[in-house]
Amino acid sequence: MLAWSEYPSWSTFGVLDEAGVINGKEGELGTVEKKWGVDIVLKEMDYDSTIQLYASGKADAVCITNMDILSPSLSVPSVSILPTSTSFGADALIVSDKIKNLEDLKKVQVAGLDLSVSSYTFDKNLESRGENPDNFKYANMDPATAALQFQQKQLDAIVVWNPFVLDTLEKRPDSRVFFDSTSIPGEIIDMVVASRSALQRPKGKEFASAVIEAFYEVNKMLADPAIGDDTLVALGEKFSNLGLESMRVVVQQTKFYSSPQEALQLFEGPSLKTTMDKVVGYSLKRKIIPQAPTIGYGPSDVQLDFDASYIKAVAAEPKA
Repeated sequence: MLAWSEYPSWSTFGVLDEAGVINGKEGELGTVEKKWGVDIVLKEMDYDSTIQLYASGKADAVCITNMDILSPSLSVPSVSILPTSTSFGADALIVSDKIKNLEDLKKVQVAGLDLSVSSYTFDKNLESRGENPDNFKYANMDPATAALQFQQKQLDAIVVWNPFVLDTLEKRPDSRVFFDSTSIPGEIIDMVVASRSALQRPKGKEFASAVIEAFYEVNKMLADPAIGDDTLVALGEKFSNLGLESMRVVVQQTKFYSSPQEALQLFEGPSLKTTMDKVVGYSLKRKIIPQAPTIGYGPSDVQLDFDASYIKAVAAEPKA
């Protein structure tokens, strides 16, 4: 089972289900499943529920960020088999026109989900400007609630992710982006992670290969001039019912790792270890995790492994 939640590069699995590339129902096979001889069950839930399902051992794989996988990997040895996207503006601090500068920001409550990618974006942006995040009033709030209260002018500063970013900017005319994840490129990585035990079971490697190949199939559909817009609309229907123009913005702000080559550049390049050192350091400092998981960058017996071998296996195969 692959547990996924509503997010641009993860909602692709909903599109793949409808297109018949993966049939998410148990016992029914899509084209990629037939090729690899596996039955992939797709389970759509809200993000927190997918993480809990994976951490409890009830899902073989989960769509999750590089920050949020740290805690589950302490108890469930995990392998990142596929990077799907990285935030490039999809996470943002939105303020009203009352907030002109950082001094103004210090005077108001900033609402956002604590101990999350939102707080990471907030803190890292402040630190890059020479500010101490502890000097700001950050209040824990679910992004949907924060966005609604901001739109109703009950708040003057929120940190949220898409679709709440686009929706809020549209619904409150005096709002603007103060800063966003473009200043921390490549640090927030969206991924598919599988448990090591699932990968070691019979057909585990084929399961990973099918998931990876299917993801690249939908990226080909998005890049195809003949069907790209229709695919983007279908993706929008799976992601907060956004239309074509909004989805064009969304995919600019959520950069897909759309080919095996892009994924391998990340997994085998020098930046990933630096990024993970930053994310782990932040997570320890903020007590998101009690200790750091052991992390590897290639097939190795660690708690969290970034293993490019599955992507390489798919890249070397003839396509379905």
